[in-house]
Amino acid sequence: MKLALIGYGKMGKEIEIIARERHHEVVLIIDKYNPDDFTVGNLKSADVVIEFTQPDTAFDNYLKCFEAKIPVVSGTTGWLSRFSDLEKKCLETGNTFFYASNFSLGVNLFFKLNRQLAKLMNPYKDYHVKITETHHTEKKDAPSGTAVTLAKDLIDIFEHKNGFVNSETENSELLPIISLRKVNIPGIHTITYESDVDILEISHSLKNRKSLALGAVLAAEFVLGKKGIFGMNDLLKI
Repeated sequence: MKLALIGYGKMGKEIEIIARERHHEVVLIIDKYNPDDFTVGNLKSADVVIEFTQPDTAFDNYLKCFEAKIPVVSGTTGWLSRFSDLEKKCLETGNTFFYASNFSLGVNLFFKLNRQLAKLMNPYKDYHVKITETHHTEKKDAPSGTAVTLAKDLIDIFEHKNGFVNSETENSELLPIISLRKVNIPGIHTITYESDVDILEISHSLKNRKSLALGAVLAAEFVLGKKGIFGMNDLLKI
């Protein structure tokens, strides 16, 4: 498979290593140093694009890939307010888009565990729930895309929650997400249930970016030859 990498930071470099280990060819790399190479013609040399960039550029990157009729796998977070527009454009133009807020197998199992625990905890109003997420200092968006996914699942299940806020809050209808930024932390997500008498927590910690990179490459392999919108549940058959 021939891959194009849009974004060549720490994640892009890790994806390149994993892709080559799996005998794929990286035919195009785009970063801030060669923006003029990001053309429809150059994109057409690839079978699949893997995109890890920034929230303010991601949407336009997807549209250019759609113009080239190349499937896109993206892990860029912080742009999801435009997801419905992206979905409509993808389907109208007969393209392929795979999105995940987190490509780690463990995190996606954690998503499922979060939903299951929320269903158990929903009747117990004495427990106050919050999310804490910790990432490296270079991460641009807060809360993280993974934390937003966790929060949306909780809000869907908890009858008394109707939104989230990126801070502590006294409003019982809002789910607090606490975002911490520290040096060299790939990602830690913790769901805490606290009552007057005890604390129940579930947590997931990434050791490094390898699991994220592998997930992105597996997603690229998965979308090859497919049309439509996909995510990790499709890949993992969860």
